[in-house]
Amino acid sequence: MVKVLHRIGFVVDHQRGSHIFLHNLEKNISIVVPNHKEIKKGTLNSILKKANISIKDLKELV
Repeated sequence: MVKVLHRIGFVVDHQRGSHIFLHNLEKNISIVVPNHKEIKKGTLNSILKKANISIKDLKELV
């Protein structure tokens, strides 16, 4: 997920424990992504909504 967000302009701000904090300076959006092998469905949907990415766009970016 971090790689996908990086491709659309997010940069890693810092990491605290198992959570990676990303920021997009152009859109002034901050997102926290858990650094786990699997991300739960609700968490993924929340990240996509905040980043303004559709499921279709996510599939294209992966």
